[in-house]
Amino acid sequence: LVAELERFLREQAARLSPGSEMGKAIAYLLNHWDGLTLFLDDGCVEMDTNPVENQIRPLTLTRKNSSFAGHDEGGRSWARIASLIATCKINSVEPYVWMKATLKAIATGHPQSRIDELLPWSFGRTS
Repeated sequence: LVAELERFLREQAARLSPGSEMGKAIAYLLNHWDGLTLFLDDGCVEMDTNPVENQIRPLTLTRKNSSFAGHDEGGRSWARIASLIATCKINSVEPYVWMKATLKAIATGHPQSRIDELLPWSFGRTS
């Protein structure tokens, strides 16, 4: 099916004006064909980027709000927390529960040498 689609697109590109909107769209698609079809050769590559786009969309949408953090360090702090929350969500961890447990563990003397155990992707797993 993918080979047929490529053949069809190449045929259309040959008959369309390269300056037309459709001609530009098909040329763009064909210029990125190797990347588009990479998932066929590498099973680790997702067919689409929706999961990643859905994760970064909230950060992108709130970027403007972070510019009102008060000062540079406030913006950096906001970015750190936003990154941790997004990492929790990616790993199916409820951010509030993770943050509460992590801060409690740090406050009660969790060894720094075992800090990896507190990261969102390790949260809730037994050693």
